[in-house]
Amino acid sequence: MYQITKLYHYCLYCLQHLQNIKKSVFDFLLCLPTSLFALLLLILLFYNGFSVFYIHIPSIPAKISPVSAGKLAVVRSDSSSSSSSASLHEKLASSVLYAVKEENPPVILKTTTHWTLHHRDNFSTVPINSSLEFKHPKAQKKNTKFKILSSGPKSKKFSVKVKKFLDNSSCKLNFFMTWISSVDSFGVRELFAIESLFKSHPNACLVMVSNSLDSKKGNLIFKPFSDKGFEVIAVRPDFDYLFKNTHAETWFRKLKKGNVDPGLISLGQNLSNLLRLSLLYKFGGIYLDTDVIVLKSFSDLRNTIGAQTMDSETRNWSRLNNAVLIFDQNHPLLLKFIEEFALTFDGNKWGHNGPYLVSRVVSRVGGRPGFNFTVLPPLAFYPVDWSRIRSFFQGPGNEKHTKWLHNKLKLVRRQSFTVHLWNRQSKWLQVEEKSILHHLMLDCCVFCNSSLPKRFVSKLIKTT
Repeated sequence: MYQITKLYHYCLYCLQHLQNIKKSVFDFLLCLPTSLFALLLLILLFYNGFSVFYIHIPSIPAKISPVSAGKLAVVRSDSSSSSSSASLHEKLASSVLYAVKEENPPVILKTTTHWTLHHRDNFSTVPINSSLEFKHPKAQKKNTKFKILSSGPKSKKFSVKVKKFLDNSSCKLNFFMTWISSVDSFGVRELFAIESLFKSHPNACLVMVSNSLDSKKGNLIFKPFSDKGFEVIAVRPDFDYLFKNTHAETWFRKLKKGNVDPGLISLGQNLSNLLRLSLLYKFGGIYLDTDVIVLKSFSDLRNTIGAQTMDSETRNWSRLNNAVLIFDQNHPLLLKFIEEFALTFDGNKWGHNGPYLVSRVVSRVGGRPGFNFTVLPPLAFYPVDWSRIRSFFQGPGNEKHTKWLHNKLKLVRRQSFTVHLWNRQSKWLQVEEKSILHHLMLDCCVFCNSSLPKRFVSKLIKTT
């Protein structure tokens, strides 16, 4: 009996030991895949971390020296300068509005109100398209390249069409504008800019250089002006003709072959910067952005560019702008502008090929013999800076504000040729009743009667 009991206990011990071995084997087998998975996971995490935090350092181009502040006015030496023009320049120089210095302008966020300048029943216009659609940069570049750089039969007739228009018209002054967007986005703001132009220059000729507006729909937009006897034409640009025999010719050829990086900034915007320079160099005249409201005649101005900002202490300009340009045909400064564009083009820096470009060139050539031009202070073309444009849209708030608006309006009416609306900063703003722009718009209206009907005012102005 004792032997049986001892054998029984020995068998139980063996079974227990075998169970322990079995458990250990299973534990090892179960742990083995987990360990491999953990190891694989660690490898993947390490690879992913390396790819995410890998930094590519591009080659850094040589820095361009900062633009040095230029003199407030480079007095022109041509004998055609009238005494009234000189007197006006002296007034402008003596009553300058100081503007803050800025870098890349921030975009004002969309508000619940829309900026509405002018809507007339006799204009069949489509409201300004405010929808923004995100597109991949590569897709955008490809789309822009084919739409903007493509030329057709109409563009080849550009030179003949423009020359015939200017020669056959009794133009006192030749104005040029460019429009790179769709015909449907040409809205009331742009129409009012044209309206203000013809109010101050009824005998002027306007050439609108645009692919989209040189169409049946574009002709309908300009028909009310033509019916009233104003000379206006829309024509597709011929880049090859406009850039010929300048540095832009080689640059444009490289661009079409894909040897120039257009950058992230809209290629159309940069081409507009170059196009305005080439138009004035080929034909001479006045270039205006489509968000510039004209207040008085330019007849006494010649070879003129305006300062956007100036130093409050030295009274020297610190930045110029290219929204308003007045130059003779084949002016050497225009050729320098075009050369600077072609040699220093950078499509990734806002303003580099526009306002900053003209500032760089003028700071270098100012005072040199052969470059006769005038730099007018900010009050002439840019009486309000982009950072303060909202103040021109706002109606009076209290007695102090009312007095300020009255004095500012009086100063602008007396000494400013234009008001730049800084489209990027003000397109969502609405003109309020009795604001500075309210009064200026009524001054510059062409298609309004002497006594405005209430329904017109309600469409024109936001009633506070």
